[in-house]
Amino acid sequence: MYRWVDHTSELELEIEAPDEPGVLAEALTALGELLGACGGATELRNVTVGAPDRPALLAAWLEELVFLAESEGFVPVRAQSLRFRDGGLEATVGGCSGRPPHLVKAVTYHRLAFERGPDGYRGRVVLDV
Repeated sequence: MYRWVDHTSELELEIEAPDEPGVLAEALTALGELLGACGGATELRNVTVGAPDRPALLAAWLEELVFLAESEGFVPVRAQSLRFRDGGLEATVGGCSGRPPHLVKAVTYHRLAFERGPDGYRGRVVLDV
């Protein structure tokens, strides 16, 4: 489950999931929804990101997905596989080609979180829009 929280020139994404891969999958789903549907053919992309800890990994994950959207017009729709590795993540992402809006200026570290909660895992990230 995820929800967007409005801020001035920012969007805060709050995520709850039963496990760590679920947090990253929900973040991808939320970003894909924000960027909007596209009419192109379904594609698969391999995405690899590295980070020193889980909060930074969440930010790096979204940064890479935003980069793919802006540079290649790839709109992420679903995470087909997510594999944690030392210092990072390897994933296969399903999506489509389109013309996503350039909404996200940056993924910030303001209020960034990725932690175990009482009922699973929680994540939070603020996007500069």
